[in-house]
Amino acid sequence: MADRSVRNVVHTSVGGTSARVTLSNLYGQSPLSITQASIAVAAGSGTPAALSDTMRQLTFNGGPTVVIPPGRQVMSDAVRIVVPPDADVLITTYTPTSSGPVTYHPRARQISYVAQGDHTADATGAPYTEQSLYWRYLTALDVLSNEADGTVVVLGDSLTDGITSTVGANNRWTDVLSDRLRAEIAAGRDLPRYSVVNQGISGNRVLTDGLGRPADNPSGLNRFARDVLERTNAKVVVIDLGVNDILRNPRLADPNAIVGGLRTMVGQAHARGLKVVGATLMPFGGHRGYSDARESVRQQINAEIRAGRVFDAVVDFDKALRDPYDPRRLRADYDSGDHLHPSDKGYARMAEAFDLESLKGSAPAEL
Repeated sequence: MADRSVRNVVHTSVGGTSARVTLSNLYGQSPLSITQASIAVAAGSGTPAALSDTMRQLTFNGGPTVVIPPGRQVMSDAVRIVVPPDADVLITTYTPTSSGPVTYHPRARQISYVAQGDHTADATGAPYTEQSLYWRYLTALDVLSNEADGTVVVLGDSLTDGITSTVGANNRWTDVLSDRLRAEIAAGRDLPRYSVVNQGISGNRVLTDGLGRPADNPSGLNRFARDVLERTNAKVVVIDLGVNDILRNPRLADPNAIVGGLRTMVGQAHARGLKVVGATLMPFGGHRGYSDARESVRQQINAEIRAGRVFDAVVDFDKALRDPYDPRRLRADYDSGDHLHPSDKGYARMAEAFDLESLKGSAPAEL
């Protein structure tokens, strides 16, 4: 991405009066030099244009330039900017020189933009003629907010990543959950005022890393500290992992090992005072990886989850989305067509099935 400006488009959960971002060179093999970076509120959806009076330069330890070593990430200084809730924000970086492999999120379900040259301060969006379905370098947006008391962090796989949801529509189940929570609070319901952070990575597993060093898809266990415990003001974690441990294991997965991994994450969360809501594993009958033996593993894991022996609270996605006439499959209108990932309607159903009351309270005291 030498001599390119990357304008990442991200969607807010809650609003605030100042913001900061985290930029990553985790998968780089040489230093990443960013000489200019900016943040602005988008002029609308589906556009690289910004509201001109919101364009702000980002700084790092007081200066406009930062060099991120391979395998590291940096957080910008906070900048004063009024960020609306449920809105698109533009975070732009300019790299003058080649950095080698780019740290990126390939299943963003959001169109971002690229321009030749340094156009970080451009509010018109005109130079951003190239579209991209990836987020590059950017891994977090924090807002300073008087309307939120903490963060719900959702750790998941492609079902949380929203891989089959409509691009640019913010129809991931976590987006719908955020909308629900904000609407219920606005209506006067007594609920925690939390933002919702999506930490879904397609293909993610509880126990097994992806390829590469560092792993390009670190297991839930290995990324739990980075992606959950280190998130700003985390209060509750929602874990929706396990299906890929079943489907991607060339042999038959051990349900006890998967449940054991989930319990390990719960223990780490409890040690930091986080409450844990866990999801049952949804059906995948009709998918190319389906077998009766794998279905049995899924049922055994769900039985442990429903019995209350894994998490502090449970959201039963399996019950909410399965076909009542063939419970090994997703209901047809909730199925994207691949018999594994939900449709937009299915993702909305996941969010509707989530009991907002389960966000109340804290981790149980350790005796």
